[in-house]
Parts: sequence; structure tokens; C-alpha cells
Amino acid sequence: MAVLTSHGSWTCDHEPAARRLSLARIGLSNFRNYTHAALSLDATPVVLTGHNGSGKTNILEAVSLLAPGRGLRGAAFGELARLNGDGGWAVSARLSVDGDEIALGTAQQPAGKQNATGRIAKVDGEQASGPGTLGDYLQILWLIPAMDGLFTGPGGDRRRFLDRLVATFDAAHRTRLSHFERAMRQRNRLLDLNERSAKLFDAIECQMAEIGTAIAAARIEAVDRLSNGASPIPAERRPFPHAMLALTGTLEEALRERPAVDVEDEYARELAVKRERDRAAGRTLSGPHRADLLVRHGPKDMPADLCSTGEQKALLIGLVLAHAAALKDARGGLAPLLLLDEIAAHLDEPRREALFSEIERIGSQAWLTGTDETMFAPLQDKAQFFTVTDGSISRKGTDGRLDVLQVRTG
Repeated sequence: MAVLTSHGSWTCDHEPAARRLSLARIGLSNFRNYTHAALSLDATPVVLTGHNGSGKTNILEAVSLLAPGRGLRGAAFGELARLNGDGGWAVSARLSVDGDEIALGTAQQPAGKQNATGRIAKVDGEQASGPGTLGDYLQILWLIPAMDGLFTGPGGDRRRFLDRLVATFDAAHRTRLSHFERAMRQRNRLLDLNERSAKLFDAIECQMAEIGTAIAAARIEAVDRLSNGASPIPAERRPFPHAMLALTGTLEEALRERPAVDVEDEYARELAVKRERDRAAGRTLSGPHRADLLVRHGPKDMPADLCSTGEQKALLIGLVLAHAAALKDARGGLAPLLLLDEIAAHLDEPRREALFSEIERIGSQAWLTGTDETMFAPLQDKAQFFTVTDGSISRKGTDGRLDVLQVRTG
């Protein structure tokens, strides 16, 4: 039996044969192109089909906001409100864990409302300390078309991808990143003001060294966890190629060879010695904000950025599935939710069937979108199908008929 602890984590007095985490209900209010929407769900995959621009991805984005961060699009919270609405929006859900349910929600209050504090989060009706609390209850991974250039794009994109990955294993990682960014901004400000006080710099740089080393250590642990994750399928028979991962960065590389306390001291000394260099550059040039995630196509032993577009897509899918499996192992058998936007259109039929089999093997409640329902035919008796049009969501019943669940009124 699953038990919710006072710290917001799930535990059990004996490990069940199979555990399940899913959304039993999702509700949207004044979110994107929806005035109101509500879906009642079971634990099986969710398939959303409809024309481009109908609002399928908006539903996935709403689900993604039930985890810490800014969602799968990374949009400013003010952009999520329905056009011509009051500026506020809300997403609510019933989370089912081994059959036990808990209410989760997040919202932004209408513009101009007294005591408005930006985005809020609630757990069982009580306001939480912040959206980060949601990560104690629900882990969500996603793969969207905008990520297709991950391996060929700038290092910052891979670093953000890596840090989202790390935060699913280590909830404190987001806080460390925020504190490091704040300290670095303070140091950059001193450089810009041509400040020469060693005492001021020393205090900030010691803080940066401590937090920065912890950030690098958490990244290494997550990459190792992902790289060493066991799979019941031999590498040569896996439907999606496995990724070989490595980290570049002064701190990350140093931690592979020396104790953290030594690396922390070395980084503090480097920041002190390089003040004039950084002053000339106008910013701090060394630290965890300069790290990069290097990815190689495992079976080919080839850098991911040199692979074909199709190989890169398959590699990215394999990486996300490996992350889901590793996270399931780390959370006592509870697989995360998977949000896979327009995933089937890029795969041939054998690969689509392999993807659906992997989702079933991992045990995730996957949310999949597409324009053509026939691409999801192998899931016909294993998933719940919804049709999304501009203004309505319909559910396909066992008799093949569509029942309208929600009609937009604004």
C-alpha cells in the first residue's frame, strides 16, 4: 500500500509486484485556447489526435505545469492565459498512486488581483510553499519537436536539458541553480562597477564555489545513473539506440579525479585569479554555467551531432526512455508521466510499434499527440483516445462513437 509521508514523498511497507502513477483527472480553466476543459482518465496511455493548431499541445503543456519549472514550452506564465480573458489561468488534477489519489493544482491569479503572488501551487487544497513542491509528488518527462535540434544546437540547450534531467533525481538541484545564478549576477555586477574590494569578491566567490561544485556533482551522479542503468534488452536488440554520455566543464572534469572539497577550493582560487579577465569580458567565464553534455550514438560510437536527422531522433527517444526507466528505478517502481508531442509522425511503423511496446514495458502513462489516429492503431485496445478540435474535446468510446466532453464558450 502506498503511503504519503509528511515530506510529500511516497513510500510503502512492502514493494508491490507492479506500481502505477497516473492522472485520474485533469482540468483546465482559461488556459491557452480553453475556457474550461476536464478529462477523466484511467492509467493507460492517452492519445490526442486532431488537426494542427487545434489545442493538442496546449493540453500537454498544462500537464507539464504539474511539475516544477515553466513547462514544456518554457513560456512566461502570463502567456498561458486565454486570449481576452482576465489574465489568470488554472490547471488542476487528481493524481493516482497505486490507487490512492491526491489533488494537485497550479495557477496564476488574474492580473491586478489584490495580493497576487504570481504562480501558485496547491496540494489537497492547501497552498504549497512554491511550485517546486509539485516535484515531490509527480515526475514528468517530455519530448517535443522543438527538441529535435538538441544535439546540433548551442550548449545552453543541452545544459538546460541536462539540468531538468538532474532535477528529477535531485529536487534540490533547481534551488542550487537559482542560488548560483544569483551569486554570479552579484559578482558580474561588481565587475561591471569596477569594484576592487577583495572582501566583497571573496564572500561571493566562496558561495559560488560551494554551490557550483554541488551542481557539477549532481550532474555527474545523474549522468552515471543514466549511463549505468540496466536494461533487460541487449544493446544490439534495443529498438532505439542507447546514448553514451559525457560531461565537459572544469568542475565536472575535476570531480572525476579529485575530492569535492579540493575542487571547491580550486574553483574559488580560480575565480579570484581570473577577476581581471572576467572584468574585461564583462561576465564570469568559468563555472558550471559553461558545462556541456556530450552525446554519442552508442551502437555507431559516433558523435550525435554527426548522425543523420533520423538517427538523432531515434537517439533522443532512446535517451528519454532510458531516463524514464532510470527514474522508475530510483522512485521505487513508479514510472514518470511521458509527454510525447507529434512523436509518431517521425517514425516508421516498426519503430512506432517498438515505441508503444517500450512505453508499456516501462509502465508510464504516456500522453501522445498526432494528426492521424491510424498511426496509433497498435494502441487501440491499450489506450484512451480523444479527438481535439478548435473548441472541443471528444472521447472515442468502445463503440467507435465520439462523445463531446468539453465545448469552449469563449
